[in-house]
Amino acid sequence: QVQLVESGGGLVLAGGSLRLSCEASGRTFSGYAIGWFRQAPGKEREFVARIIWSSTTSYATYYADSVKGRFTASRDNAKNTVYLQMLSLKPEDTAVYYCAASRYGGVIPTNYDYWGQGTQVTVST
Repeated sequence: QVQLVESGGGLVLAGGSLRLSCEASGRTFSGYAIGWFRQAPGKEREFVARIIWSSTTSYATYYADSVKGRFTASRDNAKNTVYLQMLSLKPEDTAVYYCAASRYGGVIPTNYDYWGQGTQVTVST
């Protein structure tokens, strides 16, 4: 059974930081893109970041303009885990954050076949 499990969300003051984790199990995601998305109340799910899951030491990342320079995606192959380091958090970053896996990548949620349950991030002023 394929499973993605996010963790690391919480409540933080504006300007603070959090690191989200996405642990994959049930299959190998070598060659897959792992995307991070978020959804705020009353809004559509939006792309945040993407990292290509590879067995090599090199990988590619891509970020939404709204988080570029503040968020960093990384991975640990040994732990089958992808991370999203979030710095300089803003109230508008408040949302449920999801990780998802796709053979094709991209920024559209429907491109992604496997989803985690989400983790809440709340940034207060």
